[in-house]
Amino acid sequence: MKNQTIKPRLIVHGGAWNIPDELVDAHVSGVQQAVHSTAPDLMNGRSAIEIVEAAVNILEELPVFDAGRGSFLNAIGEIELDAMIMDGANLEFGAVAALQNILHPVSVAKSIYAHPDHCFFVGAGAQQFARENGFSEIQPEELLTDRELELFQKLKEQDNFRPHHPFGETPKGTVGAVALDINGNIAAATSTGGTPRKLPGRVGDSPIIGAGTYADNSSGGVSVTGWGESIMKVLLAKTICDGMSASNAQLAIEQALLLLQRRVGGLAGAVAIDNNGRYGLAHNTPRMAYAFLETEGKVTAGINLN
Repeated sequence: MKNQTIKPRLIVHGGAWNIPDELVDAHVSGVQQAVHSTAPDLMNGRSAIEIVEAAVNILEELPVFDAGRGSFLNAIGEIELDAMIMDGANLEFGAVAALQNILHPVSVAKSIYAHPDHCFFVGAGAQQFARENGFSEIQPEELLTDRELELFQKLKEQDNFRPHHPFGETPKGTVGAVALDINGNIAAATSTGGTPRKLPGRVGDSPIIGAGTYADNSSGGVSVTGWGESIMKVLLAKTICDGMSASNAQLAIEQALLLLQRRVGGLAGAVAIDNNGRYGLAHNTPRMAYAFLETEGKVTAGINLN
């Protein structure tokens, strides 16, 4: 029998960087679609781990975000994908990095989550795992957008370019989701194509447990987005989860972002749900796309402005 005392919660993000005015509507529409399409199943009893996978799948399919279709090209013109999913009930997780030619890397991570012996696959090993578990590879062109190809052509001519510099110039849409189901279980997932013109094999925060993603029923769940190298240095997602043990989701994110800025000059945003069902969302970047489920089933979405 369903536990009617627990109100299901779902929050997603579509990246915390500079989102140009002309792309605002697409970002808002995308995150709203992810919540609107998956919330009915969540309210009808589907598990948090299944819902965050489904919500991120929707965002991976949309070309406006830097995840799945629409991902950045690395320094040699290839797309390498990272993702992670975590179950707060038992702290089990699955993660993948430097995966190629797969539309839904978070679903590969979900299959790894279900593996009895391993948690994290990278590169050729991740590719082989995906093949052996029935994931169809697609042509690289199916993940590439004209926007990212144009950006690659522009950036490859800039000798002094550094991967985190597009913070002020370029949309960057790592995606993520956090859910609380009617059984009180919390899950989180994050998926990304990384940073533009990154060196081949570079891995950011998204698939690193405690950095870009974390979930624990005793505190809450978090998905982080932003400058991965800075996020990893303070294990931002775990820092937020630890903060939720002593306060609420909103305060925990705000305090963690202050730590990130003070200690390493980091740039990030995060969405969270604490184990009391309270939402948190904040960022120290110009904008962050977000959407969340209201108690009455309404979906609220927007671009958070600083």
